Amino acid sequence: MRNKQNKHLGIEIPPELHYKLHYISKYYGRSANGEILYLIRQAIKDFEKTEGEIVFPSESSEN
Repeated sequence: MRNKQNKHLGIEIPPELHYKLHYISKYYGRSANGEILYLIRQAIKDFEKTEGEIVFPSESSEN
């Protein structure tokens, strides 16, 4: 069941990238969605390592 608090991101990718994404995700035993989340987390981790932590705003500060 989908977590309604999660955000949905729709992207268009060329067929070759789509194929390669599925190939890699299958190799690592992940779904394509799981592979994308892994890659995003790695990119954020690398960014924060060099540029500093990105602080997620609390709900109370958004109002």
